[in-house]
Amino acid sequence: MAVATAHRLSRDQVIWSFGPDLEPVLEVGPGDVVTFETNDCFTGQIQSEDDLVTEIDLGRINGATGPVAVRGAEPGDSLVAEILDVRPVEWGVATLIPGFGQLSGLVQAPVTQMFQVRDGIVTMNDRISFPANPMVGVVGVATDGETLATGQAGRHGGNLDDHWHRKGSRIFFPVRQPGGMFAVGDMHAAMGDGEICFTGVEIAGEVDIRFELLKGKQATWPVTELGDRWLPHATATGYEEALQLVSEEAARLLVDQHGFTMEEAFIFLSVACDVGVAQACKPAEGFGTIARFGIPKIDACPMPFR
Repeated sequence: MAVATAHRLSRDQVIWSFGPDLEPVLEVGPGDVVTFETNDCFTGQIQSEDDLVTEIDLGRINGATGPVAVRGAEPGDSLVAEILDVRPVEWGVATLIPGFGQLSGLVQAPVTQMFQVRDGIVTMNDRISFPANPMVGVVGVATDGETLATGQAGRHGGNLDDHWHRKGSRIFFPVRQPGGMFAVGDMHAAMGDGEICFTGVEIAGEVDIRFELLKGKQATWPVTELGDRWLPHATATGYEEALQLVSEEAARLLVDQHGFTMEEAFIFLSVACDVGVAQACKPAEGFGTIARFGIPKIDACPMPFR
C-alpha cells in the first residue's frame, strides 16, 4: 500500500481561471495531503478601510492556489477533496460594492469593513462580534471546454461560495481532464448562508486537503458530503433555473444511485430535504446563482454515490 505524503503549495502558485488546459504545479497520489496557502479574495490589495473595492485591480480577485493533479484521475471519475482544516490569519475585510446586493438601494457604497479574527471569534467593532466559520469559496477542477474566471461558478465548481465547504466536508468533483487539476482559494473567516452583499469576511490563510478518487462515477456538478447529509449543486444565471437544475440533479442521483423512482424522488425531496441557495447576491451583474439541495443521510441514501 502506498504511503500518504504531505505537500505544501505557496500562495504565489495561483491561477485566475479554470479551463481545459490547466498545467499542474504539483502531482500527488490518492491519500496524499496538500496544504494550500491561499490569498484573500482581493490578493492583498485592501489593507485598510481607506482602500475601496472600486479602486483595485479587478483582474486580481478570487485567485486559487494550484492546480494539483491527482494520479489516476480520469474523465468519468470523481476527484474527492476532503477539507481537513481551514486556518485563517488574524484579520480580514468585507466590502459593499456599488449596485451589488439586495440592500444596494439602501446603503452608501463603496465601504470597506475591517475584522479581527482571534480565538475563533470574528470582531467587527466594539459592539459586534460572532463565532468564526472558516470556509473556502473557490474550489474547482479543470473544465471540459470553456474557460471561466475563478470568480465564476459552473459544472467544474469554481466560486461556489457554499458555507458548508469547511473543515470536515468531502467534495466530489466530476473529473473532465486527466488528473482533475484541483485548485482552491477565496477563504472566508465567516460568511452567511446565502451571502447577500457579495463578500464574506475575506481573508488569507491555509487549507489542508486530502485527495481520494471514486472511479467511474460522477455527477454533473460537484456534490458535497457532510456528517449528516449530502448536497448536490447546480448553477445558472437566475434563481428559477438554478433551483430547477439542482432539483433535477438531486433526483437523478437518488434514482440512478439509490433506486428511487422519479415519483419517490420528487416527494422525498419535498418532504425530507432542504433546497436553497449558497450564493444569493442579486443584483450582481455577470454573476449567477448557486443552488444546492440538502439530502439527509438515511438508510435509503446514505451517501451521494453507491
